[in-house]
Amino acid sequence: MYQIESMKSVYFDNAATTSIRPEVLEAMVEVMRNIPGNPSSTHAYGRKAKGLIENARKTIAKLLNVSAGELVFTSGGTEADNLIINSVVRDLGVRHIITSPIEHHAVVHVVEEMQKEYDVKVSHVKINPCGSVDVENLEELLHESTEKTEKTLVSLMHINNEIGNMLDIDAVCALCKEHDALFHSDMVQSIGHFEVDLKATPVDFVAASAHKFHGPKGVGFAYIRKNSGLRPLIFGGGQERGSRAGTEAVHNIVGMEKALQISCEKMEEERAKIEGLKTYFIEKLRTEIPEVKLNGNCADASKSTYTLINACLPIPPDKALMT
Repeated sequence: MYQIESMKSVYFDNAATTSIRPEVLEAMVEVMRNIPGNPSSTHAYGRKAKGLIENARKTIAKLLNVSAGELVFTSGGTEADNLIINSVVRDLGVRHIITSPIEHHAVVHVVEEMQKEYDVKVSHVKINPCGSVDVENLEELLHESTEKTEKTLVSLMHINNEIGNMLDIDAVCALCKEHDALFHSDMVQSIGHFEVDLKATPVDFVAASAHKFHGPKGVGFAYIRKNSGLRPLIFGGGQERGSRAGTEAVHNIVGMEKALQISCEKMEEERAKIEGLKTYFIEKLRTEIPEVKLNGNCADASKSTYTLINACLPIPPDKALMT
C-alpha cells in the first residue's frame, strides 16, 4: 500500500532521514506487544516500562561518555534545540546569542523568537566562501561580549545538514571556555555517525535525533550538562525527572537505544563502506559531468561528513527548479 512504485528506486536522502534498521523495528514491536504499562505508573507493568527507559538512558549516556542524568528524552532534535535555547535565555539569563545564518531552522527560528520575546542580542558569525564558520570572527565576537560582560550562548551545528561542512568543535569549545560562554551544538547529523565523547569535547548542550541514525522518527534527546539550572519547556506530569512532561514513548526510546548501539558498533565498518561509495560517486560525477561543482567542503574528507554530497549540476536555473 505504501510502497513507492517505480522501475527501480534508490533512496539518496539520508541527511533528511534514514530507514529503520530491522533489529530496531523488532525491538520496538517487542515493546509495543509485551510492555503495555505507563512508565509513570507504580504497579509492575509501569515499573517494567520505566526500567526500559532508564536502561536506554544509561546505554546512551555510556556511548556518549556522560552521566544518565544529563540526558532528557524529547520528540526529536527540534524539541531539544527549543528546550535548550528557550531555557538558557529564560532561566540562565543569557542576553547575547552568537550563531550563524546557516543553522537548521530549529535553531534559527527559536533564536528569532528569543530576540522578539526577550530582546536578546543576536550576532551572526561570518561564513567563509566554502560555507564554514569563520572561527577568527567568532573569537572577535566572543571578545566583544566578554568586554561588555554579557551572558552569552554560542549555538553552532557540528555538521551542516545541507553541505556537510564540519565545525572544528574542539576549537569552539576552547574559545567558549576561555570567554566564559555557554556552547550549544545541534549534533543531529553527527551522533551515530562519528565517535562523540562529551567529556573530551565539553559542549554544554547538545541536540540529537534518532531518525538520523536508523532509529524511529519522533524521538531524540537533549544533552544538558549537569548543574546547568535549566527548567522544563513542557509542563504537566513531571516526567523525565521533572525536565519534560508527557508520557514517554517507550517503544521509540528503546528503538533509539538499539539504533545508537548498532550504529556505534558498526561505525568503522559502515563508514569505510559509505566513504568508498562517496569517493566513487564524486569520481563518476566529475567524469560524466565535467562541469559539475561540489559545494562547501564535501569533496574534502577531513572537513566534511562522509554521509553527504552537495553538487551543483550544469542545469539552467529554470529547469533546476523542476527536477
